[in-house]
Amino acid sequence: MRMLRGLFMTVALGFLAAEAPANAQPLKVAGPWEITGVEPAQTGYVFSRLQVAETLVTADRQGKLVPALAERWSVSDDGLIWRFLLRDDALFHDGAPVTAETAAAGLKRAFSGAGVLSQAPITEIASEGREVVIRLAKPFSALPAYLVHFSTIILSPSSYDASGRISRIVGTGPYRVKSLTAPAKMELEESGHWWGGKPGIGEVHYLAVGQGETRALMAESGEADLVFSMLPVSVERLKANPELDVQVATIPRTRLLKVNAGSVFFDDVEERQALSYAIDRVGISKVILRNPDLAATQLFPPALKGWHAPDLAPLTRDVTRAKQLLADAGWMPGSDGVLTQDGRRFSVTLLTYASWPELPPIATALQAQLREVGIDAKVSVGNTSEIPARHADGTLELALISRLYSIVPDPVGTLLQDYRAGGSDWGATGWENTDVQAETARLAAVSDASKRAPSQRRAVQILQQELPSIPVTWSELAIVSSKRITGVQVDPLEVNYGLSAIRWAE
Repeated sequence: MRMLRGLFMTVALGFLAAEAPANAQPLKVAGPWEITGVEPAQTGYVFSRLQVAETLVTADRQGKLVPALAERWSVSDDGLIWRFLLRDDALFHDGAPVTAETAAAGLKRAFSGAGVLSQAPITEIASEGREVVIRLAKPFSALPAYLVHFSTIILSPSSYDASGRISRIVGTGPYRVKSLTAPAKMELEESGHWWGGKPGIGEVHYLAVGQGETRALMAESGEADLVFSMLPVSVERLKANPELDVQVATIPRTRLLKVNAGSVFFDDVEERQALSYAIDRVGISKVILRNPDLAATQLFPPALKGWHAPDLAPLTRDVTRAKQLLADAGWMPGSDGVLTQDGRRFSVTLLTYASWPELPPIATALQAQLREVGIDAKVSVGNTSEIPARHADGTLELALISRLYSIVPDPVGTLLQDYRAGGSDWGATGWENTDVQAETARLAAVSDASKRAPSQRRAVQILQQELPSIPVTWSELAIVSSKRITGVQVDPLEVNYGLSAIRWAE
């Protein structure tokens, strides 16, 4: 234990504040998310969650769309023209006013890039007075929800270098970047310009710590005041600590297997179904997550109303059925028990990453379960960037990922991205289905729940049958905070962690 404490004290060197009055000390925050750059499409979620940068629209903890930099918005009767009126008291951290011209320029950049906004049927983004005006080729009711996405954060012109690339983050939130040491450390200070008022604590130090147990030790020792994303085994121990508060919330996030349906191992639907039947979801959820109710019987958790179908035939474990499906697909046991087909061993690499600390142990459990049906899965724990890279070059075979379905508060935004033609970094690989694409397009065009229901149902049924992504478990988010602070709340959508509302306890 002493050696472990010494290790993370070294890692956190420079993270601790010198002794000072409580109201002058920085809020010390630890989380698993590395800051690999300043491009919003890649790491904008860090700056959004820590309240450095803001979007036109945001969402409250119930998923309702609420004003951010846009104080209100409206749409024309034909659904083709959206107007977003900017608040007149918003300033960037450099003191420059937030203008419609600046906001429109930022959204144009986001639309031309790889973020979710590129999926919207936008024909023009313009500015008219204090309004950002977005014109569409066809009605798209989900547009305000798309403007919650972190890739659409609005930045000052001073964020860009001479070539038009973002070189630093100059946003509009209550905190501005004081220093950034990629990929692990960022120091924030009160911006002095936030339209929402003065934050409760004037300085925040964020440290990216990949190991969940190290983060737990930091919470226990007081080296972090607020810690995100804890392993369930740590949560049980931390709940017993009288100096800490632990909050756990179910979130719209699913841990799933991203399958290359174009590979020789998973190009038949029967092979993907066999993979699903081999998984002991209840066992994984009970032993690793300490909550058997998190076993994912379908893609969407119950919290996503309209998307979770209670009467859908659930995904279950059936090893006998898995073996039969694989045999029907031409896979026969070899001398070592690993399946073969035309001289090819059923041996694949299962990629995952440690920024969500439960993923590696789940991957290890999956490795053992797949071996029971003759599949040799070699677990490789790397960086999150490896999965999109392997998707792009076609070498991905299997990956265990954690997919958030409130990246856009309306899950249709994630579906449009994940199951579009050609697939996506975190969605389908080697699989396309025109019916799913058509149903999600219909969903994006209407907002009435009764009109959406048939398309939601059809899309969910196809994904349950075809399994381009194989659900494993649903998710909870655990946050641990010191009792030295108050005002900590869990954001189930992971849009904004509300640091500005935190105060030092009296």
